Order: sequence, then structure tokens, then C-alpha cells
Amino acid sequence: MIIVLSLSLAMYFYCFYSVGRLVANVVAKNRVKEIEAAAEKVKTGISAASERFVTPKRSFQLKNRLLEAGQPRDLDVDGFVTLKVLGAVSGLIVGLIIALVGSFTPGRFLVLMIMLPGIGFTLPDAWLHRLIARRKKEIARSLPDILDMLTVSVEAGLGFDAAVGKVVKNFKGPLAKEFGRWLQEVQFGSARKEAWRGLGRRVNLPEVGSFILAVLQADTFGVSIGKVLRIQAGEMRVKRRQWAEEAAMKTPVKVVFPLVLCIFPALMIVIMGPAAIKIYNTLSF
Repeated sequence: MIIVLSLSLAMYFYCFYSVGRLVANVVAKNRVKEIEAAAEKVKTGISAASERFVTPKRSFQLKNRLLEAGQPRDLDVDGFVTLKVLGAVSGLIVGLIIALVGSFTPGRFLVLMIMLPGIGFTLPDAWLHRLIARRKKEIARSLPDILDMLTVSVEAGLGFDAAVGKVVKNFKGPLAKEFGRWLQEVQFGSARKEAWRGLGRRVNLPEVGSFILAVLQADTFGVSIGKVLRIQAGEMRVKRRQWAEEAAMKTPVKVVFPLVLCIFPALMIVIMGPAAIKIYNTLSF
């Protein structure tokens, strides 16, 4: 185990020393083009590695998940795979440091070397899942208000595009940004149907999908868009009320655990403590 650990540390230190020496030489000679060429080679290597280890289906799923999360920090599939690999390498380095500081048996050392890189590799997925859930929650919460604004604007005589522009101007949040992107795509000449499909793919929420389907059907069959928007706004308000009632019904279940683990023991100590002391003193005599 000591030999393996020593070889691993030697490899890490040699890599860091080589990279640092190369960067120092390039910076000393002020060769900016070489830096750009090296960065391009690293990017090409990352792309080739991601294409080799990530299947097309997995790449498509990752791309859709990044779109659902709102493209955080302008990450693409290659950048996200790189983040996962860096997490695994960081976990490996942390495991080596912990193994150096503490004393571990070979079995525990092996478990540590497997567990920490695995945690580092899966942390970006958990972060992305949390971003998607939070974004969908914000979209679902703001959808009824945005539909009300669209309904009032259209019934007041504005065109649908102008109503969407009012929504983008008066609302903040991910859904307003998505409507702004839809409006830009339409203004730049994209087909409305394709723009709606892109919005639905980026949001991937059933309520938004139902609204998009209703708008497309109204556009296809010539139905008044104002009536469709009013119906959709009413349905979304009902659903938001149902979500609130569901959250209220879940509250007692969520309160049980802190109540049992934190509050009940303190109450038992305060109530039964003096009685227990008195009983103990009485029985002692």
C-alpha cells in the first residue's frame, strides 16, 4: 500500500511540476499563440474523451438536462463531463491526503479510494438535479400570473407578440426569460411552431406543455387566442391552489420528525426530570 501511495503521489507531483514548468517557460517567453494552441488542444482532447466515453444517447440526455437547468454557467456536454472528471480527481486527491494523515488498513484504504472519487464524480449530477427542480418550481409558480397578464393584454387589443413583450418587460424569472427567447426567435424569422417546441423542450413541464399545445391548436384551427388564454389561466390558478393545498397537507408529516427527535425529549426532561429525581431520592432512603 505504501509503494502504491508513493508512486501515485510521485506521478501527481511530476505532472504538476511539468505543467508548472511549461507554463512558466511559455509566460517567460511571452508566447501567447502557444498558450492559445495549448488551450485548443486541451479543449479538443476533452471533446474527444467525452465523445469516447459518453454515448450519443447519454450526450443527448445531458444536453436536455442542461437546457432544463437554464444552461448554468454556459456549460455544454463537454464542460459538464469535464466537471465530473475534475470532481473524481479531486476526490482521489482528498483520499490520498486523508490516507497520508491517518492510518488505514489496506481494505479501508481501497474503500476510501473508491468512495471519494465516486462522490466527486456524482456531485455535479446532484447539483444539476437541484437546479432543474428549483427552476421548474419557479416556472410553475409564475405561470398563472404570466397567463393572466397575457389574457388581459390580448383582450385589451394587443397582438400576441406584443403581449409576450409586456410579459418579458414586467416579469422576472426563468419563464419570462424563456418567453423573451421565444420572442427573439420569432422576430429573427424562426417558425412559431419550432420556437414553441424549443420552449417546451427547454422547460419540460407538463403545465407549460399543455399551454403550448393549446396555443398551437388555436393557431391551427383559428380559435380566438383570448378565449384559449383565459381557459388556460383559469386552469393554472386551480392547479396552483391544489399545489398549495397539497403542500399544506404535507406539513404535519414533515413536522413529526423534528417534533419527535427535538421537542419531545426536551419536554420529557422538563416534565419528568423533577419527578424522577424525587422518586430516586425517596427510594434511596
